[in-house]
This record gives sequence, structure tokens and C-alpha cells, in this order.
Amino acid sequence: MWHTHDDTDEMFMVIKGSIIIKLRDGDVLLDEGEIYVVPKGVEHKPYAEQECHIMMIEPRGTVNTGDSDSALTADNDVWI
Repeated sequence: MWHTHDDTDEMFMVIKGSIIIKLRDGDVLLDEGEIYVVPKGVEHKPYAEQECHIMMIEPRGTVNTGDSDSALTADNDVWI
């Protein structure tokens, strides 16, 4: 889903597979080993056509769907 994070950047690193980060002015395709940082306030929509393993770095408590609330919003009380 399209969303923003007004207060933080969001870093994506692809461990396995590939991911597309849709931006309003174009898409960013990331393959294994590649990193992209979505700057705070930039609307984006991460998307993978097949299973993809990523590592995300963002501040604790950051809501995965940013300013958008949906069934895809993760429970931030659960730690992995």
C-alpha cells in the first residue's frame, strides 16, 4: 500500500530475491545485496512479485504502513 513515514528514513536491503519500491516519480528495483533508503516524507509502496527476504532498518516503533492504516498494518507489540 502507498504510505509515508513523516519522521524517519526507511532502509531496505535485499537478502534473497528482488523487490520493487514504487515511488511516485519512478520505480526502484533492488536485487540481492542491494540497498535503498527511502527518505522520510517520500510516498512509497514496496512490492515483490515472488518471495523476497529483506532486512529493514528503521527506528523502533515505526509502523510498517506509515500514515496508512489497513489489514496489512503489523502489530508493533510483537518482536521477532
